[in-house]
Amino acid sequence: MARPRKRKEIFALGNEAVVEGALLAGCSFFGGYPITPSSEIMEIMAARLPRIKDGVFLQLEDEIASMGAIVGASLAGRKVLTATSGPGFSLMQENLGYAIMAETPLVLVNVMRGGPSTGLPTSPAQGDVQQARWGTHGDHPIIVLSASNVQECLSMTITAFNMAEKYRTPVILLLDEVTAHTREKIQIPNPGEYEVFSRAVPSMPPEWYKPYEETVRGVPPMPPIGSGYRFHVTGLIHDRNGFPTQRPEEVVELLERLHRKIDQFFYDIQLVDTIETDDADVVVIAYGSVARSAELAVRQARESGVKAGLLKLKTLFPYPRRQTEKVLAHARTLVVPEMNMGQMSREVKRVNMGRAAVRTINRIDGQIVTPSEILKVIMQG
Repeated sequence: MARPRKRKEIFALGNEAVVEGALLAGCSFFGGYPITPSSEIMEIMAARLPRIKDGVFLQLEDEIASMGAIVGASLAGRKVLTATSGPGFSLMQENLGYAIMAETPLVLVNVMRGGPSTGLPTSPAQGDVQQARWGTHGDHPIIVLSASNVQECLSMTITAFNMAEKYRTPVILLLDEVTAHTREKIQIPNPGEYEVFSRAVPSMPPEWYKPYEETVRGVPPMPPIGSGYRFHVTGLIHDRNGFPTQRPEEVVELLERLHRKIDQFFYDIQLVDTIETDDADVVVIAYGSVARSAELAVRQARESGVKAGLLKLKTLFPYPRRQTEKVLAHARTLVVPEMNMGQMSREVKRVNMGRAAVRTINRIDGQIVTPSEILKVIMQG
């Protein structure tokens, strides 16, 4: 019997790990504009993509054009990526909404820094959480993921691409400056050790194809533009053929399907990690680099005899309600540390509905939330 192939190990930044994950997932097009603290993603893609078959790297004049470029490349059949930070993320919102309406798979990495406006360009923050959910206008679904360490930057990038392709939707991966610029040893998985999902393409003759037809999963097949299938794309509300409509029944059908294709697969989309939560009286709910501080604080609390646990959010939206309710069955206190004024704690409180005490830890000074800060609140019970 052949020995399992040893995984390659590298010493990488979180941003470098994002590139590794994107390439493993099959990304072949990057369109972007440099901005701290995400620029390493673009710089490394500029070096790596031209070396792979059909790989295309394109620096655009701004973030608006970047989103337009990756939407177009995705419609042409490519797996696509862009990366930015807060000010660029703001500029991308209009074309993000277009991609949601046109059901265009793409991955958008936002490495969060202090804001608003130019803010703190080189300091960490988590102030873009609610913007990721509601930044573009309209009543729309969205998938927002997070990573708390460098290995997760790789794995969650692969997950982001798989979800984008599986559900024909943009997926946002939120990092923060600390996670993006932490350097750690990581393992590069071998081919076959991870799932790579590609969008469904139509199997019927071109004359039968309807680009936005109803399906059991709510996700229509998507051929590359130019492959012989008629494919009308618009940001307007459209019928099953892709043409604009104002008929109430067609408006409702489209918008309900956009939500249903996400809602019915919560079990696949809502990802969390749990540490010592089975009997925890105090549960910390955290994400990004703050979850690393929280993990140490939880272990220190356990050593002191306090039944503490950690619910680490890898999916931020749709918010993991079921997993939160599970810890609420026995937890009497929830602690939510964040590098913002309390953007995710609002979601926690909405699910909690007064069942447990919710204590928040909020830093907005460009500094990390430390384990000692979290431990202090845990020990208060």
